[in-house]
Amino acid sequence: LSMKKRRLSKRGKKLLTNIFVLVSTITVGFVLVNRINPASAYDDNGQQPMSQTDYFISQIGEPARQLGQDNDLYASVMIAQAILESGSGQSGLSDAPHYNLFGIKGQYAGQSATMQTWEDDGQGNASVIHDEFRSYPSYAESLQDYAYVLKQNHFAGAWKSNAPTYQDATAALTGVYATDSSYNLKLNAIIEKYDLTRFDTPSFQYGFDGMVYNPYRQQYTSQEVLDVDIAWASKYN
Repeated sequence: LSMKKRRLSKRGKKLLTNIFVLVSTITVGFVLVNRINPASAYDDNGQQPMSQTDYFISQIGEPARQLGQDNDLYASVMIAQAILESGSGQSGLSDAPHYNLFGIKGQYAGQSATMQTWEDDGQGNASVIHDEFRSYPSYAESLQDYAYVLKQNHFAGAWKSNAPTYQDATAALTGVYATDSSYNLKLNAIIEKYDLTRFDTPSFQYGFDGMVYNPYRQQYTSQEVLDVDIAWASKYN
């Protein structure tokens, strides 16, 4: 009888130990979840990571600044259009291999892509159609071609010399660049949200001069950075 009691006692202790370990594991798990999940929204410096749109702006902001300065255009409007037309570089047309950031139709150097799009009749009524859009080798050509297109007299109302403010420029593009009757309102909201007017003035700290397009990073960098990337890539070719 005493041996039986002793045996049961050992089993009881083992059971209690297992329960204690299980409860402790669950408790620690909850603590870790509460600690890790909030931190996952921040980087190592305790700051929120860059959003897709902010990252996209970091890629095209400086080239747009310089193109705006060189072509009498608002860089803020240019960037806002790229964000709106390409979904911050996430649309199928803006992704490889087409790199069309502005939804410009037609062909570029004989290259094009047929995509589904929607048209507004000017009264807010939309319809879906398929159309031919220009296909570019990279973002660089897309940005440069946009500037070339906007310098046509058809878009003269959007030039800085004719539009005192970016709001005047976006209004001039509505119904002309895009059939969307609320195009200017959408662009204005993007410009204000991301403070894009900061790109409308020359930058003496991060000038575009001397920068080259870096296909490995999909943005403009110095020639030195491009050389390093080329050397790194050659090791794996």
